[in-house]
Amino acid sequence: MQLDLENELNPSQLEAVTTLQGPVLVIAGAGSGKTRTVVYRLAHLADLGVDPESILLLTFTRKAAREMLTRASHLLGQGLHGVTGGTFHSFANLTLRRYAAALGLKNEFTILDRPDSEEIVKQVKEANDIGRKDRSFPKKNTIYSLISKSRNKELSLEEILARDASHLLLYHEELQRIADLYREYKTAHSLVDYDDLLFLLERLLLENEEIREFLRYRQEYIMVDEFQDTNLVQGRLVRLLAGDEGNVMAVGDDAQSIYSFRGATVGNILGFTEVYPQCRIIKLEQNYRSTQPILGLCNQILAGAKEKYDKRLYSRDLDGPKPQLLSPLNDMTQARVALDKILALQREYDLQDIAVLFRAGFHSYHLEVQLNKAGISYQKFGGMKFTEAAHIKDVLAHLRLIQNPGDLPAWQRVMSLIPSVGPKTSERLYHAVVQGDKGYLEKKCAKIEDLRDKLDLLEGFRTKPDTPYNILETLLEHYHPQLKSKYPDDYPKRQNDLEQLAQIASSYSGLDLFLTDMSLEPPEQMGEADPLQDRLTLSTIHSAKGLEWSAVLVLDLVEERFPSKHALMDAEAMEEERRLFYVACTRAKHYLGLSAPHSLHNRYQGISSPATPSPFLQELDKECLEEMSEGITAGVSPKQAAAGENPGKGKKQSADAERDSGADGYCRHKIFGRGKIVQFIPPNKYKVSFPGFGLKVVIGDYLQFEE
Repeated sequence: MQLDLENELNPSQLEAVTTLQGPVLVIAGAGSGKTRTVVYRLAHLADLGVDPESILLLTFTRKAAREMLTRASHLLGQGLHGVTGGTFHSFANLTLRRYAAALGLKNEFTILDRPDSEEIVKQVKEANDIGRKDRSFPKKNTIYSLISKSRNKELSLEEILARDASHLLLYHEELQRIADLYREYKTAHSLVDYDDLLFLLERLLLENEEIREFLRYRQEYIMVDEFQDTNLVQGRLVRLLAGDEGNVMAVGDDAQSIYSFRGATVGNILGFTEVYPQCRIIKLEQNYRSTQPILGLCNQILAGAKEKYDKRLYSRDLDGPKPQLLSPLNDMTQARVALDKILALQREYDLQDIAVLFRAGFHSYHLEVQLNKAGISYQKFGGMKFTEAAHIKDVLAHLRLIQNPGDLPAWQRVMSLIPSVGPKTSERLYHAVVQGDKGYLEKKCAKIEDLRDKLDLLEGFRTKPDTPYNILETLLEHYHPQLKSKYPDDYPKRQNDLEQLAQIASSYSGLDLFLTDMSLEPPEQMGEADPLQDRLTLSTIHSAKGLEWSAVLVLDLVEERFPSKHALMDAEAMEEERRLFYVACTRAKHYLGLSAPHSLHNRYQGISSPATPSPFLQELDKECLEEMSEGITAGVSPKQAAAGENPGKGKKQSADAERDSGADGYCRHKIFGRGKIVQFIPPNKYKVSFPGFGLKVVIGDYLQFEE
């Protein structure tokens, strides 16, 4: 079948498809037809008579490789047999099997999957009596995750702990010992894990020039998809396979590099022109997904990036509403504002074509409660549904027992938290409580002090009824040691979830209504072939990459939530947060809503404190947004500009003033050290994020600004 490239591709796509010699970097903007370009290039190579066996297609999932090869085959009207297409790991496995002897490996080496690796970690830990009697010692899955992250990021285990799990730093030496034993075990038994595959392939290519040159000759055309998501070793492997002037095409978008927590480094794509000085850069900027008003906002987000490939997304669809900036009174009313917006959007779009995105899984908890009360079906990606999390169930079980001492499932869950109480004892205790057998209860309480404390706590709440919020205040203090003991690996994150639970409870006056709302689940749609049809999508932005919806809402666009608190103290992390915001906004086709509550509820002080809008929002020209504010009485309505105010001009002047005053940069303070300037406060104050000290408002005279 003859390909009609000129009529089926736009000029930039055509250039990428037909540029076959030498290094090529394709910067594929969001929604610009990246996959289509790769597919047509595969078909074009085959159409020119290139031997399929000389083509290597590297992707991040087998599914992506299969889809591209299948679509290329359909274009040609024949199969593309012989193309090596798959993940970096699958290519490494095939190559190592063929040349195992060159590394002193047996070609029948076994590849460990994650459960296998975790089991070996457990075996070497127990065989060497590490952490045996310490209930707070990390579990096998956490240990393996830390070891794998250390290898993928090519950082020491101690550095990984300091960055991502500081509460486990006290176990650094034991964890390093386990990592060493795990490595020795694999070597002794001819085992390799997924991470080993990449590093062994790199070693093979570095140590064996003959094999390296043969592979370069055999794989004449190399294409790498999602290049912005490659880690350090994958970047080096591409260069080893392609050579300095090979026919390698890297396709990706530096603005969508958001997986550094997995080891991905944006440096690979940003530094591609340094590795290949003669490379040709082709930009795909025509967007086939979103309307121009949405793309205009996305272009403004990218304009503030420190390091980037300049590009401007554009669409032929010039119509469509401006993105809305929603300003709820606080983060608790934000859920109701979002619900009202979803109900309004439902009049125009199917529920399944609407998504609510957020930076972290717990940011949707308030909304989940509102959706359940309204009977709106939803599916959540990137984080468990609020009431399905084990630690939330633990605490709710206590509340259920306060309300109903005869609740057997709740009783069993609460009793399981007491080390000396097994299932049989729990059952006997339950019958003793129901039947009023005080003698048996007293006998058991005399032996198990934790049991007495638990029963006294529950009884105290029953005899002195209080608000759900006040009950939780006391209950969470009591539960905290059990939280650390039961979930030692990630209890800080779970503690954050419990803070959200208490915040939700603060709006209820009675325990009965609170528990009812917590247990409500939307009714299942009967008679549907696909249970996921016609459900709203709730998703973290990381889980939403590559997807699209007609309407998208983004929550919690305020400092310390988006960007995260950690990112405010790290320049590289701030750049990734910017890219994350860009990814969120580019998921929307027709409607984009950005929610930035005026204040955040503080559980400890019992008040709401003012919230600072995300610095990414502050950079936007107000002319590209429709601002909507929540009133005290009802709903959101267009924000009224102050008399004589020109919203767009005012914003631009403010932004210029900030830049002229040294904002959007770094400074030093004699006491707090080096910090990131996040806001200029006229006439001469700055909000600065200092690592270790947090956000401070400082008079400019006391700061030394960096050029």
